[in-house]
Amino acid sequence: MDTEDHKALREAVAALGNRHGRPHDPAQLWSEAGKLGYLGVNLPEQYGGGGGGISELSIVLEELGAAGCPLLMLVVSPAICGTVIARFGTDAQKQHWLPALADGTRLMAFGITEPDAGSNSHRITTTARKDGDDWVLTGRKVFISGVDIADATLIVGRTEDARTGRLKPCLFIVPRDAPGFTRRPIDMELNAAEKQFELTLDDVRLPADALVGDEDAGLLQLFAGLNPERIMTAAFAIGMGRYALAKAVEYARERQVWNTPIGAHQAIAHPLAQAHIDLELARLMMQKAARLYDAGDDMGAGEAANMAKYAAGEACVKAVDQAVHTLGGNGLTREFGLASLITAARVARIAPVSREMILNYVSHQSLGLPKSY
Repeated sequence: MDTEDHKALREAVAALGNRHGRPHDPAQLWSEAGKLGYLGVNLPEQYGGGGGGISELSIVLEELGAAGCPLLMLVVSPAICGTVIARFGTDAQKQHWLPALADGTRLMAFGITEPDAGSNSHRITTTARKDGDDWVLTGRKVFISGVDIADATLIVGRTEDARTGRLKPCLFIVPRDAPGFTRRPIDMELNAAEKQFELTLDDVRLPADALVGDEDAGLLQLFAGLNPERIMTAAFAIGMGRYALAKAVEYARERQVWNTPIGAHQAIAHPLAQAHIDLELARLMMQKAARLYDAGDDMGAGEAANMAKYAAGEACVKAVDQAVHTLGGNGLTREFGLASLITAARVARIAPVSREMILNYVSHQSLGLPKSY
Protein backbone atom coordinates (compact mmCIF):
# COMPACT_ATOMS: atom_id res chain seq x y z
CA MET A 1 0.00 0.00 0.00
CA ASP A 2 1.33 3.44 -0.92
CA THR A 3 2.55 5.78 1.79
CA GLU A 4 1.45 9.42 1.66
CA ASP A 5 4.78 10.32 0.04
CA HIS A 6 4.30 7.59 -2.55
CA LYS A 7 0.76 8.80 -3.29
CA ALA A 8 2.05 12.32 -3.82
CA LEU A 9 4.83 11.07 -6.11
CA ARG A 10 2.39 8.92 -8.05
CA GLU A 11 0.00 11.85 -8.58
CA ALA A 12 2.77 14.23 -9.62
CA VAL A 13 4.30 11.81 -12.13
CA ALA A 14 0.86 10.92 -13.50
CA ALA A 15 0.23 14.62 -14.10
CA LEU A 16 3.52 14.89 -15.99
CA GLY A 17 2.72 11.80 -18.03
CA ASN A 18 -0.76 13.02 -18.89
CA ARG A 19 0.66 16.31 -20.15
CA HIS A 20 2.82 14.38 -22.61
CA GLY A 21 0.58 11.39 -23.38
CA ARG A 22 0.87 9.04 -26.33
CA PRO A 23 2.53 9.65 -28.73
CA HIS A 24 5.25 11.73 -27.07
CA ASP A 25 8.77 13.06 -27.50
CA PRO A 26 10.93 10.81 -25.27
CA ALA A 27 13.87 13.26 -25.20
CA GLN A 28 11.66 16.14 -24.09
CA LEU A 29 9.91 14.01 -21.46
CA TRP A 30 13.26 12.69 -20.20
CA SER A 31 14.61 16.23 -19.84
CA GLU A 32 11.53 17.48 -18.01
CA ALA A 33 11.40 14.44 -15.72
CA GLY A 34 15.08 14.99 -14.90
CA LYS A 35 14.56 18.65 -14.02
CA LEU A 36 11.68 17.69 -11.75
CA GLY A 37 13.87 15.15 -9.96
CA TYR A 38 11.97 12.02 -11.00
CA LEU A 39 14.80 10.25 -12.85
CA GLY A 40 17.03 10.06 -9.80
CA VAL A 41 14.56 9.40 -6.99
CA ASN A 42 16.47 6.20 -6.16
CA LEU A 43 19.94 7.78 -6.05
CA PRO A 44 21.67 9.22 -2.95
CA GLU A 45 20.81 12.79 -2.00
CA GLN A 46 24.50 13.72 -1.68
CA TYR A 47 24.85 13.09 -5.41
CA GLY A 48 21.75 14.98 -6.49
CA GLY A 49 19.26 12.16 -6.17
CA GLY A 50 16.05 11.87 -4.20
CA GLY A 51 17.44 9.58 -1.53
CA GLY A 52 14.73 6.99 -2.12
CA GLY A 53 14.96 3.56 -3.66
CA ILE A 54 13.65 1.27 -6.35
CA SER A 55 10.22 1.55 -4.71
CA GLU A 56 10.07 5.20 -5.73
CA LEU A 57 11.65 4.74 -9.16
CA SER A 58 9.19 1.96 -10.01
CA ILE A 59 6.33 4.35 -9.25
CA VAL A 60 7.78 6.85 -11.73
CA LEU A 61 8.00 4.29 -14.52
CA GLU A 62 4.61 2.72 -13.79
CA GLU A 63 2.78 6.06 -13.84
CA LEU A 64 4.49 7.24 -17.01
CA GLY A 65 3.53 3.93 -18.61
CA ALA A 66 -0.06 4.25 -17.43
CA ALA A 67 -0.15 7.66 -19.13
CA GLY A 68 1.06 6.10 -22.38
CA CYS A 69 4.60 7.46 -22.30
CA PRO A 70 6.91 4.95 -20.59
CA LEU A 71 10.64 5.64 -20.62
CA LEU A 72 12.52 2.37 -21.17
CA MET A 73 15.85 3.96 -20.25
CA LEU A 74 14.58 4.39 -16.69
CA VAL A 75 15.13 0.65 -16.37
CA VAL A 76 18.70 0.98 -17.56
CA SER A 77 20.27 4.32 -16.66
CA PRO A 78 19.20 5.10 -13.05
CA ALA A 79 17.91 1.64 -12.02
CA ILE A 80 20.72 -0.65 -13.19
CA CYS A 81 23.72 1.59 -13.81
CA GLY A 82 22.94 4.20 -11.18
CA THR A 83 22.32 1.54 -8.55
CA VAL A 84 25.54 -0.35 -9.31
CA ILE A 85 27.66 2.81 -9.26
CA ALA A 86 25.98 4.10 -6.08
CA ARG A 87 26.62 0.80 -4.30
CA PHE A 88 30.03 -0.17 -5.63
CA GLY A 89 31.58 2.74 -7.54
CA THR A 90 34.59 4.74 -6.44
CA ASP A 91 34.09 8.24 -5.05
CA ALA A 92 35.28 9.64 -8.37
CA GLN A 93 32.81 7.50 -10.33
CA LYS A 94 29.96 8.52 -8.08
CA GLN A 95 30.79 12.21 -8.35
CA HIS A 96 31.20 12.04 -12.12
CA TRP A 97 28.12 9.97 -12.98
CA LEU A 98 25.42 10.05 -10.32
CA PRO A 99 24.45 13.76 -10.41
CA ALA A 100 24.20 13.63 -14.21
CA LEU A 101 22.24 10.36 -14.19
CA ALA A 102 19.91 11.87 -11.59
CA ASP A 103 19.10 15.04 -13.55
CA GLY A 104 19.03 13.25 -16.91
CA THR A 105 21.84 15.18 -18.55
CA ARG A 106 23.76 11.94 -18.99
CA LEU A 107 22.55 8.45 -19.83
CA MET A 108 24.21 5.11 -19.42
CA ALA A 109 23.36 1.89 -21.27
CA PHE A 110 23.92 -1.63 -19.92
CA GLY A 111 25.61 -4.39 -21.90
CA ILE A 112 25.31 -7.98 -20.70
CA THR A 113 23.49 -10.05 -23.39
CA GLU A 114 25.67 -11.85 -25.95
CA PRO A 115 24.85 -13.73 -29.18
CA ASP A 116 25.89 -17.15 -27.87
CA ALA A 117 25.18 -16.74 -24.15
CA GLY A 118 21.47 -15.89 -24.01
CA SER A 119 20.21 -16.36 -20.47
CA ASN A 120 23.37 -18.19 -19.40
CA SER A 121 25.58 -15.42 -18.01
CA HIS A 122 28.26 -18.01 -17.27
CA ARG A 123 28.85 -18.29 -21.04
CA ILE A 124 29.70 -14.62 -21.49
CA THR A 125 32.81 -14.45 -23.66
CA THR A 126 33.57 -10.73 -23.50
CA THR A 127 36.92 -10.71 -21.75
CA ALA A 128 38.95 -8.07 -19.96
CA ARG A 129 42.69 -8.51 -19.56
CA LYS A 130 45.17 -6.37 -17.68
CA ASP A 131 47.85 -4.59 -19.73
CA GLY A 132 49.96 -2.60 -17.34
CA ASP A 133 47.57 -0.32 -15.50
CA ASP A 134 45.00 -0.52 -18.30
CA TRP A 135 42.20 -2.93 -19.10
CA VAL A 136 41.67 -4.24 -22.63
CA LEU A 137 38.16 -5.48 -23.52
CA THR A 138 37.25 -7.79 -26.41
CA GLY A 139 33.84 -9.22 -27.26
CA ARG A 140 30.32 -8.70 -28.61
CA LYS A 141 26.96 -7.76 -27.13
CA VAL A 142 23.45 -7.81 -28.61
CA PHE A 143 20.05 -6.26 -27.86
CA ILE A 144 21.57 -3.36 -25.97
CA SER A 145 19.04 -0.55 -25.57
CA GLY A 146 19.70 3.14 -26.15
CA VAL A 147 23.41 2.99 -26.96
CA ASP A 148 22.98 5.78 -29.52
CA ILE A 149 21.79 8.23 -26.85
CA ALA A 150 23.98 6.97 -24.00
CA ASP A 151 27.19 8.69 -22.94
CA ALA A 152 28.67 5.37 -21.85
CA THR A 153 27.76 1.71 -21.52
CA LEU A 154 28.25 -0.37 -18.39
CA ILE A 155 29.73 -3.52 -19.92
CA VAL A 156 29.77 -6.92 -18.23
CA GLY A 157 33.01 -8.72 -19.04
CA ARG A 158 35.00 -11.54 -17.50
CA THR A 159 38.49 -11.45 -16.04
CA GLU A 160 40.76 -14.22 -14.89
CA ASP A 161 40.97 -14.82 -11.16
CA ALA A 162 44.64 -14.81 -10.25
CA ARG A 163 44.06 -17.35 -7.48
CA THR A 164 41.93 -19.91 -9.33
CA GLY A 165 42.50 -19.13 -13.02
CA ARG A 166 38.73 -19.18 -13.54
CA LEU A 167 36.88 -16.39 -15.28
CA LYS A 168 34.68 -14.12 -13.16
CA PRO A 169 32.34 -11.25 -14.11
CA CYS A 170 33.43 -7.64 -13.82
CA LEU A 171 31.79 -4.37 -14.80
CA PHE A 172 33.42 -1.60 -16.82
CA ILE A 173 32.31 1.88 -17.83
CA VAL A 174 33.00 2.20 -21.57
CA PRO A 175 32.63 5.74 -23.03
CA ARG A 176 30.70 5.91 -26.28
CA ASP A 177 33.70 7.31 -28.18
CA ALA A 178 36.25 4.75 -26.92
CA PRO A 179 38.46 3.55 -29.83
CA GLY A 180 37.42 0.05 -30.91
CA PHE A 181 33.91 0.39 -29.45
CA THR A 182 31.41 0.23 -32.31
CA ARG A 183 27.65 -0.27 -32.60
CA ARG A 184 25.30 -1.56 -35.28
CA PRO A 185 21.52 -1.02 -35.09
CA ILE A 186 19.38 -4.16 -35.04
CA ASP A 187 16.38 -3.97 -37.37
CA MET A 188 13.46 -4.62 -35.03
CA GLU A 189 9.79 -5.16 -35.84
CA LEU A 190 9.09 -3.58 -32.46
CA ASN A 191 8.13 0.07 -32.87
CA ALA A 192 9.82 1.71 -29.91
CA ALA A 193 11.57 5.03 -29.37
CA GLU A 194 14.58 3.29 -27.85
CA LYS A 195 16.62 1.41 -30.46
CA GLN A 196 18.47 -1.88 -30.05
CA PHE A 197 22.12 -2.40 -30.97
CA GLU A 198 24.82 -4.99 -31.47
CA LEU A 199 28.11 -3.87 -29.91
CA THR A 200 31.63 -4.85 -30.85
CA LEU A 201 34.56 -4.32 -28.51
CA ASP A 202 37.76 -4.72 -30.48
CA ASP A 203 40.65 -4.36 -28.02
CA VAL A 204 38.99 -1.43 -26.29
CA ARG A 205 41.61 0.06 -23.99
CA LEU A 206 40.33 1.52 -20.73
CA PRO A 207 42.08 3.13 -17.77
CA ALA A 208 42.20 1.34 -14.44
CA ASP A 209 39.42 3.51 -13.04
CA ALA A 210 36.94 2.22 -15.66
CA LEU A 211 36.43 -0.84 -13.45
CA VAL A 212 33.42 -0.47 -11.16
CA GLY A 213 34.08 -1.67 -7.66
CA ASP A 214 36.20 -4.66 -6.74
CA GLU A 215 37.20 -7.09 -9.48
CA ASP A 216 36.68 -9.94 -6.99
CA ALA A 217 33.04 -8.98 -6.28
CA GLY A 218 31.66 -9.20 -9.81
CA LEU A 219 28.68 -11.50 -9.19
CA LEU A 220 27.50 -9.47 -6.21
CA GLN A 221 27.73 -6.27 -8.26
CA LEU A 222 26.07 -7.86 -11.25
CA PHE A 223 23.02 -9.07 -9.35
CA ALA A 224 22.79 -5.74 -7.54
CA GLY A 225 21.81 -4.39 -10.95
CA LEU A 226 19.73 -7.32 -12.22
CA ASN A 227 17.19 -7.32 -9.38
CA PRO A 228 16.26 -3.66 -9.98
CA GLU A 229 16.08 -4.45 -13.70
CA ARG A 230 13.44 -7.11 -13.09
CA ILE A 231 11.46 -4.87 -10.71
CA MET A 232 11.53 -1.99 -13.18
CA THR A 233 10.53 -4.28 -16.05
CA ALA A 234 7.52 -5.24 -13.95
CA ALA A 235 6.71 -1.55 -13.49
CA PHE A 236 7.04 -1.02 -17.24
CA ALA A 237 4.64 -3.89 -17.94
CA ILE A 238 2.11 -2.88 -15.28
CA GLY A 239 2.03 0.68 -16.58
CA MET A 240 1.50 -0.53 -20.14
CA GLY A 241 -1.25 -2.89 -19.02
CA ARG A 242 -2.98 -0.13 -17.07
CA TYR A 243 -2.86 2.16 -20.10
CA ALA A 244 -4.42 -0.45 -22.38
CA LEU A 245 -7.05 -1.38 -19.80
CA ALA A 246 -8.07 2.25 -19.26
CA LYS A 247 -8.55 2.71 -23.01
CA ALA A 248 -10.69 -0.42 -23.19
CA VAL A 249 -12.81 0.55 -20.17
CA GLU A 250 -13.44 4.01 -21.61
CA TYR A 251 -14.48 2.48 -24.93
CA ALA A 252 -16.70 -0.16 -23.28
CA ARG A 253 -18.53 2.53 -21.31
CA GLU A 254 -19.36 4.58 -24.40
CA ARG A 255 -19.68 2.12 -27.29
CA GLN A 256 -23.29 1.06 -27.98
CA VAL A 257 -24.18 -1.58 -30.53
CA TRP A 258 -27.64 -2.47 -29.17
CA ASN A 259 -29.38 -0.53 -26.42
CA THR A 260 -26.70 -0.50 -23.73
CA PRO A 261 -22.95 0.16 -23.65
CA ILE A 262 -21.00 -2.99 -24.49
CA GLY A 263 -19.39 -2.81 -21.05
CA ALA A 264 -22.71 -3.86 -19.55
CA HIS A 265 -22.32 -7.29 -21.10
CA GLN A 266 -20.44 -9.76 -18.92
CA ALA A 267 -18.53 -11.21 -21.87
CA ILE A 268 -16.88 -7.79 -22.14
CA ALA A 269 -16.90 -6.73 -18.49
CA HIS A 270 -15.56 -9.87 -16.81
CA PRO A 271 -12.34 -10.24 -18.86
CA LEU A 272 -11.57 -6.56 -18.21
CA ALA A 273 -12.21 -7.06 -14.49
CA GLN A 274 -9.92 -10.08 -14.50
CA ALA A 275 -7.21 -8.07 -16.28
CA HIS A 276 -7.49 -5.41 -13.57
CA ILE A 277 -7.18 -8.04 -10.82
CA ASP A 278 -4.10 -9.58 -12.44
CA LEU A 279 -2.40 -6.19 -12.81
CA GLU A 280 -3.11 -5.31 -9.17
CA LEU A 281 -1.73 -8.66 -7.97
CA ALA A 282 1.42 -8.16 -10.06
CA ARG A 283 1.81 -4.68 -8.61
CA LEU A 284 1.67 -6.05 -5.06
CA MET A 285 4.49 -8.48 -5.83
CA MET A 286 6.48 -5.71 -7.49
CA GLN A 287 6.07 -3.53 -4.40
CA LYS A 288 7.16 -6.41 -2.18
CA ALA A 289 10.26 -6.96 -4.32
CA ALA A 290 11.13 -3.26 -4.26
CA ARG A 291 10.73 -3.07 -0.48
CA LEU A 292 12.97 -6.10 0.04
CA TYR A 293 15.61 -4.71 -2.29
CA ASP A 294 15.55 -1.28 -0.67
CA ALA A 295 15.87 -2.95 2.75
CA GLY A 296 19.07 -4.67 1.62
CA ASP A 297 17.63 -8.19 1.40
CA ASP A 298 19.20 -9.19 -1.92
CA MET A 299 18.26 -12.85 -1.57
CA GLY A 300 14.61 -12.21 -0.78
CA ALA A 301 14.45 -9.51 -3.44
CA GLY A 302 15.82 -11.92 -6.03
CA GLU A 303 12.92 -14.32 -5.61
CA ALA A 304 10.29 -11.57 -5.41
CA ALA A 305 11.74 -9.61 -8.34
CA ASN A 306 11.61 -12.66 -10.57
CA MET A 307 8.04 -13.42 -9.51
CA ALA A 308 7.01 -9.80 -10.03
CA LYS A 309 8.50 -9.69 -13.50
CA TYR A 310 6.77 -12.96 -14.43
CA ALA A 311 3.39 -11.89 -13.05
CA ALA A 312 3.57 -8.44 -14.62
CA GLY A 313 4.55 -9.78 -18.02
CA GLU A 314 1.64 -12.21 -18.05
CA ALA A 315 -0.82 -9.59 -16.78
CA CYS A 316 0.35 -7.05 -19.34
CA VAL A 317 0.00 -9.39 -22.32
CA LYS A 318 -3.49 -10.43 -21.23
CA ALA A 319 -4.59 -6.84 -20.55
CA VAL A 320 -3.37 -5.60 -23.93
CA ASP A 321 -4.93 -8.57 -25.73
CA GLN A 322 -8.28 -8.04 -24.02
CA ALA A 323 -8.15 -4.29 -24.66
CA VAL A 324 -7.61 -4.81 -28.37
CA HIS A 325 -10.34 -7.45 -28.44
CA THR A 326 -12.75 -5.11 -26.66
CA LEU A 327 -12.31 -2.48 -29.36
CA GLY A 328 -12.62 -5.02 -32.15
CA GLY A 329 -11.48 -3.57 -35.47
CA ASN A 330 -10.85 -0.21 -33.80
CA GLY A 331 -8.27 -1.91 -31.64
CA LEU A 332 -6.08 -2.36 -34.70
CA THR A 333 -6.24 1.25 -35.89
CA ARG A 334 -3.66 3.97 -35.32
CA GLU A 335 -6.37 6.23 -33.99
CA PHE A 336 -6.77 4.23 -30.79
CA GLY A 337 -3.06 3.40 -30.42
CA LEU A 338 -3.41 -0.10 -28.97
CA ALA A 339 -2.22 -2.33 -31.81
CA SER A 340 1.44 -1.36 -31.36
CA LEU A 341 1.22 -2.55 -27.75
CA ILE A 342 0.59 -6.13 -28.89
CA THR A 343 4.26 -6.45 -29.85
CA ALA A 344 5.53 -4.25 -27.02
CA ALA A 345 3.70 -6.31 -24.40
CA ARG A 346 5.53 -9.46 -25.50
CA VAL A 347 8.82 -7.85 -24.51
CA ALA A 348 7.84 -8.12 -20.85
CA ARG A 349 7.60 -11.90 -21.27
CA ILE A 350 10.95 -12.18 -23.06
CA ALA A 351 13.29 -9.56 -21.61
CA PRO A 352 15.43 -9.18 -19.62
CA VAL A 353 14.90 -12.85 -18.82
CA SER A 354 12.33 -15.22 -20.29
CA ARG A 355 9.40 -16.47 -18.26
CA GLU A 356 10.76 -20.02 -18.64
CA MET A 357 14.02 -19.06 -16.93
CA ILE A 358 12.02 -17.45 -14.13
CA LEU A 359 10.09 -20.69 -13.70
CA ASN A 360 13.46 -22.47 -13.56
CA TYR A 361 14.61 -20.04 -10.86
CA VAL A 362 11.48 -20.54 -8.76
CA SER A 363 11.50 -24.32 -9.14
CA HIS A 364 15.18 -24.53 -8.15
CA GLN A 365 15.59 -21.72 -5.62
CA SER A 366 12.13 -21.52 -4.06
CA LEU A 367 10.96 -25.13 -4.30
CA GLY A 368 14.29 -26.93 -4.10
CA LEU A 369 13.69 -29.06 -7.18
CA PRO A 370 16.71 -30.43 -9.07
CA LYS A 371 18.14 -28.68 -12.12
CA SER A 372 17.85 -30.06 -15.64
CA TYR A 373 20.92 -28.13 -16.79
